[in-house]
Amino acid sequence: MALIDPDQTERGVFVLSERYEPLEGPWHGHRRAQLIHASEGVLTVRTSAGLWVVPPQRAVWILPGIAHQVSSRRAFWLRTLYVEPGTAHLPDECCVVGVDRLVDELLIAASEFGADYPLGGPEERLIRVILDRLPQLKVAPLHLPSPRDTRLKGITEALATNPADARTLGELAAAAGMTERTVARLFLKETGLTFGQWRRQLRLLAALERLGAGESVSNVALDVGYEDVSSFIAVFKSALGDTPARYFR
Repeated sequence: MALIDPDQTERGVFVLSERYEPLEGPWHGHRRAQLIHASEGVLTVRTSAGLWVVPPQRAVWILPGIAHQVSSRRAFWLRTLYVEPGTAHLPDECCVVGVDRLVDELLIAASEFGADYPLGGPEERLIRVILDRLPQLKVAPLHLPSPRDTRLKGITEALATNPADARTLGELAAAAGMTERTVARLFLKETGLTFGQWRRQLRLLAALERLGAGESVSNVALDVGYEDVSSFIAVFKSALGDTPARYFR
């Protein structure tokens, strides 16, 4: 399929498909909302507000005009639904949602006729079915919010670089020239999470990225800061409802 500029197409709603090698894409934005879904691979999508990890059978909503970056450790097959504001119900903020088997197949079918489909025919009817299904997609807890405070950003960036960093909140606060109480208060204020919740979510999403790249559960558990595999599996199952092996199956 020839390259199409999604901001210059006539249709208000359409699906485009493209295969990619592992990448760390450029920051960009679109005037339409996007539902970004990888049929293969695990994506990480970043905005100024944080990051979302998108494993199989999930997709991420990026709202109109929001600058974002897409990256993946492995090759992936991307299908993106573009939605003109006002043509469908959109979430209030960026989020990851579950993609059921029907929506997955509908996105595949719609990607085959692309953006320049005729109106009044089966293609438009299929698009309408997709729009009818969108409000039923359930939000998945796969978001890591990013603080705005530059001092907190120093802490979060250090932990993102090394999720296994075992320093306590007090030690991290001292390294940033802050008191533990101040850091704890700012974490809750700016991310909506306590420091412990934020670090647990960081490790979970870092693990998802690595598992999606094919790394073993035991290696991933240690790499993201767990002392043993069973503890990691327990946290993973509590957050996502299944063990890592079953989740990716």
